[in-house]
Amino acid sequence: MATDVVILAAGRGTRMKSRLPKVLHCLAGRPLLQHVVDAGNDLKTARIIIVTGHESEKVRSAINGEALFYVEQKQPLGTAHAVQQAVPEIRSDATVLILYGDVPLIQPATIQTMVDMAADGSLVLLTVLLGDPSGYGRIIRDQAQEVVAIVEEKDASQQQLDICEVNTGVMALPAEKLKNWLPVIDNKNAQQEYYLTDLISLAHQHHYKIKTLQPLFPQEVEGVNNRSQLSRLERYYQRQHSEQLMLAGVTIADPDRVDVRGKLTAGIDNYIDVNVVFEGDVQLGNNVSIGPNCLIINSRIADGAEIKANSIVEGSLVGPDCVVGPFARLRAGTEMAESAKIGNFVETKNSSLGKGTKINHLSYVGDACLGANVNIGAGTITCNYDGLNKHRTTIGDNAFIGSNTSLVAPVTIGKNATVGAGSTITCDVPDGELGLTRAKQQNIEGWKRPGKNDESLQ
Repeated sequence: MATDVVILAAGRGTRMKSRLPKVLHCLAGRPLLQHVVDAGNDLKTARIIIVTGHESEKVRSAINGEALFYVEQKQPLGTAHAVQQAVPEIRSDATVLILYGDVPLIQPATIQTMVDMAADGSLVLLTVLLGDPSGYGRIIRDQAQEVVAIVEEKDASQQQLDICEVNTGVMALPAEKLKNWLPVIDNKNAQQEYYLTDLISLAHQHHYKIKTLQPLFPQEVEGVNNRSQLSRLERYYQRQHSEQLMLAGVTIADPDRVDVRGKLTAGIDNYIDVNVVFEGDVQLGNNVSIGPNCLIINSRIADGAEIKANSIVEGSLVGPDCVVGPFARLRAGTEMAESAKIGNFVETKNSSLGKGTKINHLSYVGDACLGANVNIGAGTITCNYDGLNKHRTTIGDNAFIGSNTSLVAPVTIGKNATVGAGSTITCDVPDGELGLTRAKQQNIEGWKRPGKNDESLQ
């Protein structure tokens, strides 16, 4: 059976104290709404309808996904009214699953189970037991323990407020029933809103089967209304991710001080020190060591590589047994072959390093191709930009570049060539030759160093 997923994302989120729509605040590097969309996309035969309202265009432009349908709730008249806006897009033969754009950690397995439970035409409601149910609608059951209604907290009696089973808002039901019951819901309540929860009492009145399901963890259905709740869910998410990595064979110095903001895949016997952040798609091989305070973005780190403290690796390929850092920055397009080294205070961009090549310290190498076993001395710069265009530098195998050298691209340094320290190279250096540009040294005899009381300095 087809599934139409309706995600409610129209709220302003005033308690966030932000100009940004609440559903666009990020958890683990992705907007809250994107987490929900991704969960919905994992369902079989699902089509996703997003109900927007506040900053509708901004929400649309921020969310990724194929075949997303958008409808707009122009007035905030309640959750039932929001779902009503999606009705024209809902297929008549579908099971409708209702999710919330500010409940980011809902798991695909949970909602798939709900859809499966609703396959017989039942209404399936996701509930949760809370020690402190404050703020949630209470689940009302009869003597046979059948669900008969949901009462919002502001409309609840004192006896009903003592109930600890609460509504998450997540439900699945046949499209036919949803379309029949939505127009019947009124706004005769404390908030004067059209509550989607009234569907439960309507289903009970029509003697319709209501099933319930509990999530594995309450955080799965916890909503975000303020930045404190967002922070709490962030830490929960990151801790769960760390637990999965450790169970898969990764050593983490402190599971509470590692952040994964994207997708991280890792082999075994890796070591991750404190305050490491992974963004985008990152792949670690086996026996990789990541030092403290590193940022790894959209990169692949091969077996045996070491990323030392305070380094940034972005859009790069670090080969087997390579060493990076400390305090190194690999920008997009950097590729390191086996056993290459990029040391402290080195920046690279759009450059390849051959096997065993070393840039040990204090250098910038951009738009360059370095062969195998090249040695780059401290203070070397590839001058790749002429103010209008970028140009490439090519350095052959076994070349030696002395310290404090400027290589003005486009330029080629041949195999086994040497460039003397302090040179500015503007022409190619052939294989095996020495390239040197250096002014003749002049020593002045009898020169007197100026003193503090030298009248000439006053």
